[in-house]
Amino acid sequence: MSPAPGAPKAPDLAELERRAADRGPVYGADAHIVCDNLVRIYQTDGVEVVALQGLDLLIEPGELVAIVGASGSGKSTLLNILSGLDVPTAGVARVAGSDLLTMTARQRLGFRREQVGFIWQQTARNLLPYLTAVQNVELPMRFAGRSRKARAIRAAELLGMLGVGDCAGRRPAELSGGQQQRIAIAVAVANEPHVMLADEPTGELDSVTAGEVFEALRQVNQELGTTTVVVTHDAQVSGQVDRTVGIRDGRTSSEVRRRDSADGTRVSEEYAVLDRAGRVQLPKGFTQALDMKERVRMALEDDHVGVWPDRPRPADEGEGTRDE
Repeated sequence: MSPAPGAPKAPDLAELERRAADRGPVYGADAHIVCDNLVRIYQTDGVEVVALQGLDLLIEPGELVAIVGASGSGKSTLLNILSGLDVPTAGVARVAGSDLLTMTARQRLGFRREQVGFIWQQTARNLLPYLTAVQNVELPMRFAGRSRKARAIRAAELLGMLGVGDCAGRRPAELSGGQQQRIAIAVAVANEPHVMLADEPTGELDSVTAGEVFEALRQVNQELGTTTVVVTHDAQVSGQVDRTVGIRDGRTSSEVRRRDSADGTRVSEEYAVLDRAGRVQLPKGFTQALDMKERVRMALEDDHVGVWPDRPRPADEGEGTRDE
């Protein structure tokens, strides 16, 4: 059918691609997890609660990242959104190329089964109590339509890799907390998801067992290449990853990046996060130490920005104007 006289001509594919190129690269185009100005607002007893307030976050394929923050900072809300258990109010949230804002209910179910694995803090929540360990690992593969033989091979491989192969025939009640969490990790990656998310996976464990569980998470990340995000209060866990992201008041506020120096020592560097709007949250310890409140003074230097409390500096005394 011909377009109506005077109607604008629809641009062809080449024209659309040219326009996209003119706008520059897409934010986080190559990242496995992309959050851009992410907002989540709840209604609780008639009160509006803003859990995420324009959060920005990029996580590259194959990264192992810890997310830390005080209670109420928004870290668990973030994890629920990334896992498809919750829906954002506004902004952008993409995981492994899937747009979490536009998914249908059917697409969301498929996403949770095949694209992302999730591990809860409560060990009893991760496994069905009436199934054995190997049956728990095989269950998500059964929902995904894998053959009986493929399920058995994959489950045996995962349980063996995570050091719980001898637990295959036991039910959760016959397992220790650490064994349950390692089997839960096997369940989470059974369908070879792109991303694994863990919400306080060592929260109910002693320090030795917690170390074993974290080592299992690291093993999955390194050997299977699964992008892994761990929400934790455990300093032992957050201190062992190359990147720790801090969340405060619903926004990413800081990062600690760790690397091995030339002499083999471990070097940690702390950063404030500059979001896409140019906002920076100064660490609370810094603002308290200098009694910074309400506003701060700034100056652009050749290679840095200076920030001072809102009170005269010695060099400024006597300067300025005075109202008569």
